[in-house]
This record gives sequence, C-alpha cells and structure tokens, in this order.
Amino acid sequence: MRVIKNILLSGLFLCGVNTVFAADMEVITIAASPTPQADILRQVKPMLAKEGVELEIKEFSDYIIPNQVVAQKQMDANFFQHQPYLTQFNKNKGTNLVSLVVVHIEPMAVYANSTLSSWAKTHDVKKLPSGLKIGVPNDPTNEGRALAILQKNGFITLKSGVELPTKREIVGNPHKIDIVELDAAMLPRMLIQKQVDLAVINSNFALGAKLNPLKDSVFIEGSDSPYANIVAIRPDELKEDKMQKLAKALHSPKIKTYILNTYKGAIVPAF
Repeated sequence: MRVIKNILLSGLFLCGVNTVFAADMEVITIAASPTPQADILRQVKPMLAKEGVELEIKEFSDYIIPNQVVAQKQMDANFFQHQPYLTQFNKNKGTNLVSLVVVHIEPMAVYANSTLSSWAKTHDVKKLPSGLKIGVPNDPTNEGRALAILQKNGFITLKSGVELPTKREIVGNPHKIDIVELDAAMLPRMLIQKQVDLAVINSNFALGAKLNPLKDSVFIEGSDSPYANIVAIRPDELKEDKMQKLAKALHSPKIKTYILNTYKGAIVPAF
C-alpha cells in the first residue's frame, strides 16, 4: 500500500513539473474579430497556457463593442483595429485605450462584383463604366483609408490637406461614381448580392466572406500602409505580467510563421 501511495505521489509531482494547475492560472479575456484575429489568438492560446495564462477569446463582428467592453472593464483586451481607428475612437468616445502590441497588416482592397468581371481583368479605370456604386466603410478612419485607395488608383480626386476625408471631400469624380457608406461588416454581402458594383473591404471581412485579397481584388493597398492591427488594452494593464506574456507570444517566430504560411501575403506580419 505504501508503495502504491509513493508511486501516486511521485506521479503527481512529475505532472506538476510541467503543468500549471487551473487554480494558479491568470486569465486574459480578449474581444476579437473572427478572422484573422481570433484565428491568430487560437495559435497563441496554448503558448500562453504553458506560461500560466489562460486566454479566453470572444468573437465580435462589429467595430464598437470591443472597445466599449475593454473601456468598461468587462474584458481585458481587444484585437480588431489599427491605431488610427483607436485614436479616433478615444477622441470621439472619451476613452483612453492604448496599444499593447502591433501584430499584422490587413491590406484593404477594392473588389468588383461579377457583373464587372470583364472590366476587372483590365484594371483600367479609364474604361470604368459611368455611374457605378462603390461601397466604402462608414466609420471615419476606414472611410478615409478607402477613399485614399480610390484616389491613388484614379477613381476620384480628394480635397488636399484633409486628415480623414469623407465623400464630401471628393472634388473630382470623372466617372460619376456614387460612394455608398456602409457598415464595414456589410460590404462583402452587399457586393455579392450586387447591391454595389465595387466595394473597398477590410481584409478581415473579405477573408470571412471567402474573398482572397491577393487573388480576388482589383486593387490592393500597398505594404507601406500605416494601418497595422494592434491589441488594445487599458493603460493600467501595460505593466501586467500576463499582458507582457501575451505581447511576447504574439511577436514570436511561431506566430510570424503562422501568419505567413496561412495567409500567404493577404495578411502580413508587422514585426
């Protein structure tokens, strides 16, 4: 009996060498867009578990609630936005969320519905039919970003010197394009249903609708984009050990390799 007891105790001791018991685990709750943010976080989850941190991921498809739940201390962090969006959100909502770590760039791209497939093959804006509807995100930061892409590729001309332009700042519109401002998450569906002729779509929503930014887009944002996605937290969390572990895991070679191999250039590591 004593031998059996000693064996059981030894077994528990050996298991405890490499195992952090649940009672000792720290917890990070994080709000994330489904693709690619939640997918990336699922790769991080087992890495953090080995460091004594349990990562609880909750998916959101909008751009408002994830910041609200962090600011109100209902969750610890979020992963869905870039710094320009967070800066504007803080300004508009009176919050003070900060970036913990920069993770990746999701190039925004212009997509055409199936009725424009012939034109899309040419990429020649000079041959663009007149009077088309182009959907863009309706939040200030991403609308300005989308309009800048349209200007860069010859669709429109914007008033100079405006930091976050809207369609009101369009001063040149030779093809009489109708800019339709829509919730960013709705754009893929509106494009597929042919409610708009073209749409400028964030990569996370494009990927969620099985649109490949590299293969399916007409024009794509350059790799020099300043719109890298970040993990956002409250300022008082910056020095927390569990948050530093999250930042380190997200910048690990394993995560860089995962992003490169999984998204093949449609999403690019920012570290």
